[in-house]
Amino acid sequence: MRPLHLEAGPVGARLRPRVALTVLGLAVTAFAALIASVSLGTFSLPVADVLGSVLGTGSGEADLIVRQLRLPRALTALLVGTAFGIAGAVYQAVTRNPLASPDLIGISAGAGAGAVGAILVGGVTAAGAGTFGGVPFGALAGALATATVIYLLAWRGGTITGYRFVLVGIAANGALAALTRWMLARADIDQAARAMVWLTGSLNGRSYAHVQWVGLALLLLVPATLALARAYQLLQFDDDTALGLGIRIGRSRIALLLLATCLAALATAAAGPVAFVALGAPQIARRLAGTAGVPLVLSGLTGAALLLLADLAARLVFSPTELPVGIVTGAVGAPYLLLLLARANRAGKGG
Repeated sequence: MRPLHLEAGPVGARLRPRVALTVLGLAVTAFAALIASVSLGTFSLPVADVLGSVLGTGSGEADLIVRQLRLPRALTALLVGTAFGIAGAVYQAVTRNPLASPDLIGISAGAGAGAVGAILVGGVTAAGAGTFGGVPFGALAGALATATVIYLLAWRGGTITGYRFVLVGIAANGALAALTRWMLARADIDQAARAMVWLTGSLNGRSYAHVQWVGLALLLLVPATLALARAYQLLQFDDDTALGLGIRIGRSRIALLLLATCLAALATAAAGPVAFVALGAPQIARRLAGTAGVPLVLSGLTGAALLLLADLAARLVFSPTELPVGIVTGAVGAPYLLLLLARANRAGKGG
């Protein structure tokens, strides 16, 4: 099928039917997973009761379960998954390396270290039944500091390569993990226990405060990222090609990585350093859409669907015991990472 050409005044776009169908399919999947997350549980509710509670016409018991307990958690999963998916897409596209994911190269670990510092020093709670205080600020500071160090160490000869970027990031990840363990070892046992649950990656006890934080981050950062869509596309080619097509490589790369780092940091603040979503969503989206490059919007939709489905599995598979969602995503992500490494080894590129 031929691509569809869309025009609205001076703005035009070309939309491939397969990409359009993938967008529709992922959006439907994410919406269905959202409804299932609110409907299913120890006390399951009919979809009609769920919709009634959301619209304000439900019963008191249904309202408590839906609007106070399950809906904030499901919305947090939706927004966090979207943020991780877009952040992973930007990192993988800009570095041209499928292993350059925030959860592998130290960005999530930096956010985690900053957030744990806020939890332990500030005495705020990671579970966040109401507010979660300085956690977003600590996570953002830790992620930005980590990204800056990684970029400077990976910089050589006026540019960076994806292979060196990943190696430096893996080293930073190990160092930050050790720093986090040291802070936990010196912490009060109750605070350390709360921080450990959060570090696993958990959506339990999430409130509308988390929804507001991540929603605001997406509202500000996603349009800014989309405004750099041309640079995002061209940076997936080699530097000489991108330079020849008229973009400022250094500035564009730094701007995109800054936006992705902020997205990953605030998503980590809300749900902990959830593994695999930022790593797997862009590559899954690329294969579903059949595109040569990493699709940005599709990666966000894939991340949202993945995290919603993973959280649903974490709540239901061993019910009434609920697992942290990070355990489920990690169990899926480990074999996927081995598959990526095997492919890179066969290609002789080391990633």
